[in-house]
Amino acid sequence: MTDRLLVSLPGATLRDAIGPLPECVEVVLWDLSGPAPAEHLDLVVPPYMGASAKLGALEGVSTRLVQSQSIGYDDVEAALPPGHVYANAASVHETSTAELTLALVLAAQRGIPEFVRAADEGRWAPERRASLADRRVLLVGVGGVGEAIEDRLAPFEVEITRVGSRARDDARGRVHGTDELPELLPNAEIVIVGVPLTEATTGLVDAEFLAALPDGALVVNIARGRVADTDAILAEARSGRLRFALDVTEPEPLPEGHPLFALPNVLVTPHVGGASTAMMPRMARLVRDQVERMLRGDEPRNVVLRS
Repeated sequence: MTDRLLVSLPGATLRDAIGPLPECVEVVLWDLSGPAPAEHLDLVVPPYMGASAKLGALEGVSTRLVQSQSIGYDDVEAALPPGHVYANAASVHETSTAELTLALVLAAQRGIPEFVRAADEGRWAPERRASLADRRVLLVGVGGVGEAIEDRLAPFEVEITRVGSRARDDARGRVHGTDELPELLPNAEIVIVGVPLTEATTGLVDAEFLAALPDGALVVNIARGRVADTDAILAEARSGRLRFALDVTEPEPLPEGHPLFALPNVLVTPHVGGASTAMMPRMARLVRDQVERMLRGDEPRNVVLRS
């Protein structure tokens, strides 16, 4: 059991969402800019955006847990000073990211961007488009986000093939390994990429990956921009052979006037998978749970790094 806790939050919005905590928990606001409010902080929640660039502020500060507001942590290990335990925000963003994924797939399949452009021009432009129903979907990435996407795809009557880092069977059925992609890609009409960014997945969606897909296939990237080769995407998109829906890009943000913006077969959203009203209440629940675990002397959830 712990008698008292000192918790730092990056701003008043999260503090207000968390609401009252036990009297033995003191909350201070610190966005990792400027000096730390104390030499020891039991729980530190960094800002949501650009957090890794600020983690150096924890140098010389002792903590029990650094609780991220993001699921991904590919850039954290190099930025986090020694001596800290780091947890990601699993359970916070899966639902919103899966929602956006389905929105991107449906918009691309049913021609929503084209219809919106026609409406902006005052034109009535009906067109029969491909359904989502009956499509063969290759889901690359079977973590929490992948599972949330699969759950939401199922009612659309698609044929789902799942791919993970290695072949195995789980409670949902067969998971193919990434080494099987050359055999799986030629049969895929829609590919959804939701893998974490690692050394193994950097550049996974390259020219060879895209060349294996059939004409007209849709590639959806909601993972990280560096999972895909932008030049390879541009080559296939400019040819008109493949379609793309990208919530993440490399570089990010895309510079003004980047050619991806101008291609009619490319739908770009500005990395907003988790940016919905669902985030703050879920983040608040996670922080409250971590505080309660500390007070009970239990291990924290979602620990992914120990620096």
